[in-house]
Amino acid sequence: MLSSHKTLLSLVLMLVVIGQSNVHAKELRNSRNEVIKLDANGAPSENFDLTDWSLSLPVDTNKDGKADNVPESYVAKGLSVKPLFYTAADGGLVFTAPIAGPKTSKNTKYTRSELREMLRKGNTRIKTQGITENNWVFSTAKRKVKKKAGGVDGTLEATLAVNHVTTTGDARQVGRVIVGQIHATDDEPVRLYYRKLPNNTRGAIYIAHEPLDGDDQWYDLIGSRKSNAKDPADGISLDEVFSYKINVKGDLLTVTVIRAGKEDVVQEVDMSESNYDKSNQYMYFKAGVYNQNNTGDANDYVQATFYQLDNHH
Repeated sequence: MLSSHKTLLSLVLMLVVIGQSNVHAKELRNSRNEVIKLDANGAPSENFDLTDWSLSLPVDTNKDGKADNVPESYVAKGLSVKPLFYTAADGGLVFTAPIAGPKTSKNTKYTRSELREMLRKGNTRIKTQGITENNWVFSTAKRKVKKKAGGVDGTLEATLAVNHVTTTGDARQVGRVIVGQIHATDDEPVRLYYRKLPNNTRGAIYIAHEPLDGDDQWYDLIGSRKSNAKDPADGISLDEVFSYKINVKGDLLTVTVIRAGKEDVVQEVDMSESNYDKSNQYMYFKAGVYNQNNTGDANDYVQATFYQLDNHH
């Protein structure tokens, strides 16, 4: 699968080995304060329920000019593609996306190693896109729309550590990575970012909410998203484990960042004017790493290790 991109991925692998040197020996707890138990010898699907997730990888093995998409049935059968998607030495699930690589579409500027929620769980008779049992809707949608969907409202919970962010390229893009989101028909009700600048020791957490009509709305949860931000005193370092929870109930979006020994950071967003209750709007969660830098060195990359990934509807 990786033969056509051997040079690029070998460079990434060299860096990934460095980024994964700090494995977590201490007890880890998830977003619900439960002890996390993972098998370092198991495939990703043996540690995580991946039956309802497809996977996008920044390689193009079929030469169609787009990033490869792996159906959920294959992901759930033990897929491992090192250095892009594999089990770490501490049992975590590693996602890596270099700056150089194929994109998922012509409209996408950046690479990703990212899971896409697929509620159909391998039932190919159900269409991937549209108001189908593969996707979910907000409870503010019309009754007939809710009956066709695979779920109503939802929660995504994850525990992870960001291991590496880009350090080269345009100052406006350096250090940014999206680690979770809700994607709608064409827009994103929420994108969850981690950003650490090269001269800072800790990173920031912030979100973007994209109404159907209007500009993105930005919310800083920890530190600042600015390209000249000072080192956030309460920021999150590389390799530091934290959890997030993305929850939607009707028009209310709630994003929570959870860290051991610290108070939760909570941001609520009123989506009542965002128009996601329209009958053509469907939702799905995404998780992994979505690189937000396309200007740096080709072998610069983003990487995160996940220790929990749960989706509920």
